Amino acid sequence: MQLSRLKPTPQRLLNVQSWIGMPLRAVMDLKVLVSSLNEFAPLSLAESWDNVGLLVEPSPPHTVSTLFLTNDLTEEVMEEALQKKANLILSYHPPIFQPLKRLTWKTWKERLIIQALENRVAVYSPHTSYDAVPHGVNNWLAKGLGPCTSVPLQPASALDYPSEGSHRVEFNACSSENLETVLSSMHKLPGVSFITTLPIRAEGDEQTRVSLNCTQQALVQVMALLSQNSHVYRKTEIISLQKPLLADTGMGRLCTLKEPVSISILVERVKSHLRLPHVRLALGTGKSLESQVKVVALCAGSGASVLRGTESDLYLTGEMSHHDVLDAVSKGITVILCEHSNTERGFLLELQQALALHLDGKIHIIVSERDRDPLKVA
Repeated sequence: MQLSRLKPTPQRLLNVQSWIGMPLRAVMDLKVLVSSLNEFAPLSLAESWDNVGLLVEPSPPHTVSTLFLTNDLTEEVMEEALQKKANLILSYHPPIFQPLKRLTWKTWKERLIIQALENRVAVYSPHTSYDAVPHGVNNWLAKGLGPCTSVPLQPASALDYPSEGSHRVEFNACSSENLETVLSSMHKLPGVSFITTLPIRAEGDEQTRVSLNCTQQALVQVMALLSQNSHVYRKTEIISLQKPLLADTGMGRLCTLKEPVSISILVERVKSHLRLPHVRLALGTGKSLESQVKVVALCAGSGASVLRGTESDLYLTGEMSHHDVLDAVSKGITVILCEHSNTERGFLLELQQALALHLDGKIHIIVSERDRDPLKVA
């Protein structure tokens, strides 16, 4: 067939065919997406002082097709998010931290909230919940050290106790007289559960071992009831039930390098991982750039409160006060400071991939190109 006899394909058909085989982006209901984000990193892991979760919610129903990731939500970043048609901004640092008494155009944080609401953009912040999870910010920061093992500096505990109640009370009843009445009264107390009795022989007498679980509030009432019936029991033990620790979860990391390296090599590894031309370095007393490092304590952001008192060869964090640095150096601990957000921002690229898998690729996820550390070397 001659090429001249071929009929041109209509442009409209070409446009349709160009979409064939391309994955179609779905949308997610905001509440469903927030629930999924909370599963990815439970908000219960966040510090008590933090402000995490959904901070700005447009009037429902609200759907999300584009999730926009940033470390800090500034006005420049908000402009970028609006240009890219974001429906939800995930800002690692919460743009609302201190309570707002009004929403006006006078301050930049108030303007951010107004813009978000006017443009129907939701805002979510995970902050310290991302610090604590095993696949979070501190785990990413530790990857810059080279091959190592790590454990949390401040391990996180599960929300619940291993059994109902926070305390276990055990006592021996020396007489069955009035025991059933006492136990019946205990059963009625709110917060008391799991009451068991076991016949035992103690001190040559037939006795009954009683065990019960109760909350902190109920403990006072249980002990008051026993005091009122002191003739019933001889020995009482109060056992505090500890919440189980969560594996690899918590604030900061104590990292043990597979092979010791010099401070100078470790500095270069950190700079390469964080893509920084320089860091700030305080050598520990008696140390030089060739001193060997085996154990590193690290915490993304402002880590002094987490690192303080930890025994290691080196501290790695974003920022510390002058006096905290002096204290560490006096103990022979070298300190590397990278500026606050530089120890966090690089995690966003890893987060983008992790969330894409967690959300089954249902929505478009992009990372801010304008988000950056506000400090520069002049």
